[in-house]
Amino acid sequence: MTLNFTTSYLEDSLSLFRYYKTLAERAMEQVSDQDLFTTLDKEANSIAVIVKHMAGNMRSRWTDFLTTDGEKPSRDRDREFIDPPETRAALMDAWESGWALLFGAIEPLTDADLTRTVTIRGEAHSVMQAINRQLAHYTHHVGQIVLLAKHFASGHWQPLSVPRNQSVAFNRSVASGEASQR
Repeated sequence: MTLNFTTSYLEDSLSLFRYYKTLAERAMEQVSDQDLFTTLDKEANSIAVIVKHMAGNMRSRWTDFLTTDGEKPSRDRDREFIDPPETRAALMDAWESGWALLFGAIEPLTDADLTRTVTIRGEAHSVMQAINRQLAHYTHHVGQIVLLAKHFASGHWQPLSVPRNQSVAFNRSVASGEASQR
């Protein structure tokens, strides 16, 4: 991730959301369709279930973000952890729809909106707190996706950041301006 210096909370938040969205996508691209739906054990979630949960959360949180509770009455959170979409295409459609709602809700915001009050599960949050809450939640699940994808891709895994045992070479390339965007 190439850092763009900013003092704008909204710009930085959007940049981080985009980074973690891309990180998860790059990880998912490295696994087979079958592995998207594989669990490590009976208590674990598959990548597909995590994606379904994230998409459901995004649909609930970001639809009518400023005017309705972030936990919509129509949301059935428990169902998000069973029966994910059956194909990669359907899964990625749900993923993209969720992110479109997020970006559609945050991109029009201004600094003046950050102190507005929104509710999540009946609890008051400033807009900034609500964004922070979701950023932390999504990065948690992106980490799970990356871990599972790395496990399943194993021998053909392509690192998403600085490759293991290459920090010194990477730091030199950054210093010389040669580092590619990761």
